[in-house]
Amino acid sequence: MTAVFLGREALGDGLPRHELRRWYRPIFRGVYVPKTAVPTLHDRAVGAWLTSNRTGVITGTAASALHGAKWVDDTEPIELLVNERRRQAGLVVRTDRVGVDEVTNVGELTVAISARTAYDLARYQRRYLAIGRLDALMRAAPFSDDEVLTLMHRYGPVRGVRQLRELLPLVDPGAESLKESWLRLFLIDNGFDIPETQIPVLDDAGEPFAYLDMGWRHLQLAVEYDGDQHRSDRSSYVKDTRRLPKIERRGWEVVRVINEDDPRDILRRVYESWLYRGGPEIDKMAWATPTFAPKRWFGRKGRSDAA
Repeated sequence: MTAVFLGREALGDGLPRHELRRWYRPIFRGVYVPKTAVPTLHDRAVGAWLTSNRTGVITGTAASALHGAKWVDDTEPIELLVNERRRQAGLVVRTDRVGVDEVTNVGELTVAISARTAYDLARYQRRYLAIGRLDALMRAAPFSDDEVLTLMHRYGPVRGVRQLRELLPLVDPGAESLKESWLRLFLIDNGFDIPETQIPVLDDAGEPFAYLDMGWRHLQLAVEYDGDQHRSDRSSYVKDTRRLPKIERRGWEVVRVINEDDPRDILRRVYESWLYRGGPEIDKMAWATPTFAPKRWFGRKGRSDAA
């Protein structure tokens, strides 16, 4: 693990100032690492905590990673709850209140418990990213709705609480990437029923041979997000491609989505399959399909040529 330390403490312990400047570099104000080191998220969390004189609380995305959540880059800004706001690059500092029952220790660090981390993630992250972070946290360090609701009642109508209230019932640990979480929320926002995640597909012996990212079991309709691993992991791509006909033979229809797909095209394809499989019409989707084509107005008087 990289040595992360306060420069003033090292100088006080006898490190010559010229050696501090020669061999080490700051990652935060007054916090140093060796010049040859590439700090991990944990290293940077330690550095952020040291900037608070070891009194701050790590929360948000960094806290979720410390609890074991995936898909967090080492360069992610560190969110820190402190008594005094001191802005600097790479840190997001907040003076929000935090109770003694809302913190725990991860190694030497003081970190928000899972429920408090969720409370902060849902309020401060952008909506579509927040659901992915919440899904990942729930998968790694489960929290209950009641725990988060207790914090909502404790602190009242603070910033972002409306978004928290909307997202909390939608958290699903079955998501296996941030983009899967985005796709699930995107479908819900556009009027689809909340999809189930990690749906098992059974063989003739009743054993699961595949798990579908998300979908609606009663319609046997699934939506699969094909992520970057299909480019980087050829064997995974081949395996998924070969299992698709077998899934379809079990009566399932699978709509496959990739990162480059236009969101409107995703909605069109999913909705057409939804209707074909017997799903009810969705008013929000009327503009997105050939069956319910949008009205296009032309001319100065706002009249359509076809009107």
